[in-house]
Amino acid sequence: MHSFRYQRGKLYCEEVSIESLAEEFGTPLYIYSHHTIDHHFRTLNQALAPLDHQIFFAMKANSNLAILHDLAGMGSGFDLVSRGELLKAIAAGADPARCVFAGVGKTEAEIEEALRRGIYSFNVESEPELTRINKVAARLKKIAPVAVRVNPNIDAHTHAKITTGTYENKFGIEFEQIEGIYARASKLKNLRLRGIQMHIGSQLTEVEPFELAVKKVLPLVTRLAARHQFDFFSIGGGLGIIYNPALASGSSAWWKSKAAAGILTPAIFAAKLIPLLKPLGLKILVEPGRFIVGNAGALVTRVEYVKQTGKKNFVIVDAAMNDLIRPAFYDSFHEIVPLRQRRGKAVSSDVVGGICESGDYFCKDRLLSKVSEGDHLALLSVGAYGFAMASNYNSRPFAAEVLVSGTKAALVRERQPVDSLWALEKIPAWIK
Repeated sequence: MHSFRYQRGKLYCEEVSIESLAEEFGTPLYIYSHHTIDHHFRTLNQALAPLDHQIFFAMKANSNLAILHDLAGMGSGFDLVSRGELLKAIAAGADPARCVFAGVGKTEAEIEEALRRGIYSFNVESEPELTRINKVAARLKKIAPVAVRVNPNIDAHTHAKITTGTYENKFGIEFEQIEGIYARASKLKNLRLRGIQMHIGSQLTEVEPFELAVKKVLPLVTRLAARHQFDFFSIGGGLGIIYNPALASGSSAWWKSKAAAGILTPAIFAAKLIPLLKPLGLKILVEPGRFIVGNAGALVTRVEYVKQTGKKNFVIVDAAMNDLIRPAFYDSFHEIVPLRQRRGKAVSSDVVGGICESGDYFCKDRLLSKVSEGDHLALLSVGAYGFAMASNYNSRPFAAEVLVSGTKAALVRERQPVDSLWALEKIPAWIK
């Protein structure tokens, strides 16, 4: 479900013309729908209501301050992977006691910061990390809350670069080693074994991998919870979204149509997992990112040139892989639509950016409406891992970001000034 649709032949985000936003704020431009974000959070939260649960938004998906502030206001916690994310979440109004710290490479400085701030728990990825957390906690005279991340060795059948739940991945600890790890960790005086965590991958559009993983891990969780008096079991995130096609109805009927097609929805997710999880009597944590914000974003770009070769029709736009790297990195699909509906024969096109890389493309050989220089296109479903993965490659500034709510629109991140690209750099005096 999202709130991008045509009205009177023009593409709108909620009740605001995207063309008017492009005129006001320029391009490339990220636009987010406030209603979509709120709707997805509340829908998932309501679906899980029969459980004692807490949503921890995976802020790596989208860390815009306004979006974090909105989610914090709705009661969301936050799943963090760096000191920067922790401090940004706090700046957005998040309660550190509703933050979990994940990631395989936590530094001593990050662990110390998180302990001083009073985070809810560390999601621990290795036995050496347990030792390090215990050492830092002892130095600070604190007790560190931890949950070991179990790797259930379940293939989530997602893209190879975003699967995390098999023994081929760097994440978590092998299922067969977990009980021994907890036994040894229980002897470390500055740790509190608060729970257990798993996460099998991202962009999952079927419930079966979740169900298989939970069923496999449940007996282990039951034993360890009785032994160590756990508070929670975190089942991670990974709920996927629909990228193709993304331009769908914004009504509640959309959820029903997806469920009828066998596509994962909050209702299906809850129906399969609640009967398994409720008897545990533990707090259940979920860590979605993409599901909350993915369909809530669009990237607007201006057509600079249309270049025809003997074999190709290249639509060259002012956005590039530095703005949205997912197509280049994952070969991912994003629906691309004109801001004004067009009639006539579609043209097989490659939509590409201006960066000096052959991988700088948004689509290849796709049938698209014919466009000309000065027209605008919108790339949909970019709210997750869009701006969050942007870079300054080719010395290109970061795009601006706008949040829309009903008839209101606000600039929530200014376009990066070009001279800030080198503001922190220095030329040594000994270079003539």
